[in-house]
Amino acid sequence: MRLLESKKGLSFFAFEHSEEYQQAQHKFLVAVESMEPNNIVVLLQTSPYHVDSLLQLSDACRFQEDQEMARDLVERALYSMECAFHPLFSLTSGACRLDYRRPENRSFYLALYKQMSFLEKRGCPRTALEYCKLILSLEPDEDPLCMLLLIDHLALRARNYEYLIRLFQEWEAHRNLSQLPNFAFSVPLAYFLLSQHTDLPEHERSSAREKASLLIQQALTMFPGVLLPLLESCSVRPDTTVSSHRFFGPNAEISQPPALSQLVSLYLGRSHFLWKEPATMSWLEENVHEVLQAVDAGDPAVEACENRRKVLYQRAPRNIHRHVILSEIKEAVAALPPDVTTQSVMGFDPLPPSDTIYSYVRPERKGEEEWSVIWGSQLCVCRPRSFPSPSNVRGLVCQPLWQAKSHQPWKHNCTLLPVTVAKLCHGGGEARGRSGRGSEPQPGPEQADAGCTRHDGQLPPQRPGGAARGRR
Repeated sequence: MRLLESKKGLSFFAFEHSEEYQQAQHKFLVAVESMEPNNIVVLLQTSPYHVDSLLQLSDACRFQEDQEMARDLVERALYSMECAFHPLFSLTSGACRLDYRRPENRSFYLALYKQMSFLEKRGCPRTALEYCKLILSLEPDEDPLCMLLLIDHLALRARNYEYLIRLFQEWEAHRNLSQLPNFAFSVPLAYFLLSQHTDLPEHERSSAREKASLLIQQALTMFPGVLLPLLESCSVRPDTTVSSHRFFGPNAEISQPPALSQLVSLYLGRSHFLWKEPATMSWLEENVHEVLQAVDAGDPAVEACENRRKVLYQRAPRNIHRHVILSEIKEAVAALPPDVTTQSVMGFDPLPPSDTIYSYVRPERKGEEEWSVIWGSQLCVCRPRSFPSPSNVRGLVCQPLWQAKSHQPWKHNCTLLPVTVAKLCHGGGEARGRSGRGSEPQPGPEQADAGCTRHDGQLPPQRPGGAARGRR
């Protein structure tokens, strides 16, 4: 990591990749293109602290429900990046910035996000909230992972109501947080839950209750399409006065813009259970009837909110789409626009910014290429000649050369050469296959071979007493 500049009390940093790490990064991209997780395992044999490989393999373990291994890999990635911190880089000062447009910095964002998600699932919302604050502090203006869509949920789960209220009060003027459905509903809920604290003086509890009622009525007026899906998620059946009214009826949800529907689905999929308490539902019911009376009386605020919805929510920005993909909430992912769902999304770099700042480029691959696949405890190297797509290599994860004659589950004309994984770990001799023909360039990634240079400054398998400082 290096310090780029310091101005106005802020310090701007960037991670750097050494030449050895760049080579490992190129081989990682090749392994990703092969669509075979075992190729990433081979790469980690020679570069055990390659961050993107650790994060990608963590996702693979999580999909296979090996949560413990997935967490360990993320923690290992964070440790690797921590060892590369600049001496002036501080996680607690709030004055250090990392530009998300630089690919080298994105790994740190994603590692922190994945660690935060694991902490939340393990029942540690307060610690997860601190991670969320950290991610937001790295680039609060752009907010590349859109942590403002999550921070309110974690604050409510951690019962840190005062922090959520203070954040809303200080940021509302310049960030318009009330225009986000999650803040519009979470802040009044925080006021209401705060008013339930018996240790507060009576006048403070009464003031918090009044503020909560005022804000929830504004939220219901601005986002009427939230009410019925929220009640349905909480298994509450509304009375006919509410469900049949034109303002809160089914048309309210159908008529809202797609971008707003995506935000609503994200909020409900994540936070609906916070509203299930009987006292909360009773308070919500009172305010719903207050809003209905204002609508029937022709309150001009109702029409103003309707016009605002049509103007503000035409299309969600890219950071919101990126957040939805990382959240993996089915309802929100299903609401993504077609231009996002039709493009390939890489788990190690979801929806990269269009103005990415590259410090180095990936070299072009020429000539004949090799695939590396795992079979048992051995690495099989294959040189394909006519694969129509990289995914065909998955059919080669079967058996080594000496069994191919009696059992031929594939029809590809290739040569498999067994190479023991033990030799890869020690950088030993490597067997390279030569296809008798096929001199034309072949599609597919390069071999993750045994001659791969190691991580710059090989890190020990166990965490030492003090973290080494240096470059990744």
